[in-house]
Amino acid sequence: MSVSLKEALEIGTYIVSQRMKGRKRFPLVLMLEPLFRCNLACTGCGKIQHPPEILRQNLTPEDCFAAVEECGAPVVSIPGGEPLLHPQMDEIVAGLIARRKYIYLCTNGILLERNLHKFKPSPYFSFMVHLDGLREHHDHCVDREGVFDVAVNAIKAAKSKGFRVNTNTTVFEGANPQEMHQFFDFVTSLGVDGMTISPGYSYEWAPDQDHFLKREQTRALFRQILSPLQTGQKKWNFNHNPLFLDFLTGEKDYECTPWGSPSYSVLGWQKPCYLLNEGHYKSFQELLDQTNWDDYGRASGNPKCQDCMVHCGYEPTAAVDALQPNNMGRAVAGLFG
Repeated sequence: MSVSLKEALEIGTYIVSQRMKGRKRFPLVLMLEPLFRCNLACTGCGKIQHPPEILRQNLTPEDCFAAVEECGAPVVSIPGGEPLLHPQMDEIVAGLIARRKYIYLCTNGILLERNLHKFKPSPYFSFMVHLDGLREHHDHCVDREGVFDVAVNAIKAAKSKGFRVNTNTTVFEGANPQEMHQFFDFVTSLGVDGMTISPGYSYEWAPDQDHFLKREQTRALFRQILSPLQTGQKKWNFNHNPLFLDFLTGEKDYECTPWGSPSYSVLGWQKPCYLLNEGHYKSFQELLDQTNWDDYGRASGNPKCQDCMVHCGYEPTAAVDALQPNNMGRAVAGLFG
């Protein structure tokens, strides 16, 4: 299984406890960005478009621990930028493991193999390696030849040393379903612990604005991409709640819960979510209390939200829905493939 039974039980217990306390809005995954610098310039990402004085900054380990404790989310995703460029990333990870957080360190894989010695395998820790497809497609997406092979070798090295490894794939307009099937087969052959997939969303600063999916395009494409899984022809191991996959194919219709995946960086707590850059707050409580959440999500009519179906907005919704009695069987079955 991709998500361990222990992790699933702890997250489920956390959700129940928040609901019993009467909390309507609570975080599940903290998107912790210790830096924005990267050693790639992917056309679908706008993070490195920040000015040089911002790109030079790092969060300290103490900054990271304070944000994690303030937020209280059981899961911490560490995107970027490229986290392995941070000189104290091993210290940050060790501190989060000590706090019993489930950590997903997102990396393009270029620096992974040479940095493995700095980390220790743990059931609380997974590397999340970016792969958008097979060699030619992935290298095109990251705008550099050879990155696919480096990342694959790093995955093999990490698995050989006992680390949990997942892959992270963004699907853009024009993706070929048959090629995606071949890609999933290949990644499965590497022995990864799970695969994460999500439709691309149009970052305002992303250099390429021409290949992001509209909502109906997303549903049609993901129905084709996930068909072998849903018909039982394939047993691909996705690191997702199966209800989120149902949402991607149009079998479920959810509203976004942007507070479920808050984002903290060198700039503070990002308003309103990881994908929209509309300012920052100094504290997580300010983000919760001062954001007019009715202005966001598809039901709001906000044009920026109409086509978004990204996991950071909708997987928290699916996680809460999974605890409904009529959904628990499917959610539990998803843990065991």
